[in-house]
Amino acid sequence: MSTLPIRLFGDPILNEVTKEITDIDHRVAALADLMIETMYEAPGAGLAANQVGVQRRMFVYDKGDGPVVVVNPEIKESDGEWAFEEGCLSVPGLSWEIVRPNRIHLVGFDLDGNEISIEADEYEGRIFQHEMDHLNGILLVERLDEDQKKAAKKTLRKRAVSLSANDPDGLHSLFGG
Repeated sequence: MSTLPIRLFGDPILNEVTKEITDIDHRVAALADLMIETMYEAPGAGLAANQVGVQRRMFVYDKGDGPVVVVNPEIKESDGEWAFEEGCLSVPGLSWEIVRPNRIHLVGFDLDGNEISIEADEYEGRIFQHEMDHLNGILLVERLDEDQKKAAKKTLRKRAVSLSANDPDGLHSLFGG
């Protein structure tokens, strides 16, 4: 099995709201398998479908107990507050302390079409909220205050210019050498 390329900051697909999955079929299951492999290789704790270019409401995650797939997730409730250093596979190498609700109630479906309901807090709840942001077209950078956002975007622009200067036609990054 191979992995999928992860879309990075600046890719417009990351700013679009994803569409519901209407039929959980073999294609959705195959995508989930590829996403799990991609998440592990990155490495990350979660990965939303639009991060690999698929505009559907699904994410995969592993908080340490093995991979889980959530289709058409919704956060029904949230409570409390928890600050934690958070990074993102679509914004590699950068992280910030982000304040989010500490406890959430997530509902969705598994790959068999069964409804799932998860009460999560701290790290697991943060994974869910982060991936839900992706599915709603919100990048981690948008959660920053104005000064942090300005500094982050400046760093990301410099990185993009540096990458394009070192690989102007994009062939090196695709094919090496």
